[in-house]
Amino acid sequence: MEKTLIILKPDAVQRRLLGKILSRFEEKGFQLLGLKMIQIPESLARRHYAMHEGKDFFEPLIRYTISAPVLVMVLKGKNAVEIVRKMMGATFGSKAEPGTIRGDYALSNRFNLIHGSDSPTNAEKEIGIFFRKEELFEYNPADIQWLYDMSTGDIV
Repeated sequence: MEKTLIILKPDAVQRRLLGKILSRFEEKGFQLLGLKMIQIPESLARRHYAMHEGKDFFEPLIRYTISAPVLVMVLKGKNAVEIVRKMMGATFGSKAEPGTIRGDYALSNRFNLIHGSDSPTNAEKEIGIFFRKEELFEYNPADIQWLYDMSTGDIV
């Protein structure tokens, strides 16, 4: 079971798409461990996107990220990082396949609605940036046996 960080970006908030996007993850079966709305300070945006510093899109990305509140969440599930990224779709909304979050709701290449961790290692780091330990809630979901084949004792 993996955890992943999701950020519903300023355009998702401004366009009132939070419920629609969150419901996709819940309907898929992901467990929600933490959720909060925040205004990302510039220093945190720069830290989070540091790997893009020096690229031509870096400063516009920072301005966009801090322009309005965002919704941050932690999801848990088997292969969460990979599956969530498939659900998000291609980075550029104009290139994302229909049926994905970006494919259904995004047109812009800059305003792309959502961030998801790109690896389990980065997920751990990002979760630590946005959530304190006491803000995350581990619990046993009642429907887990209907989400995964547990007949062997392992989650399959």
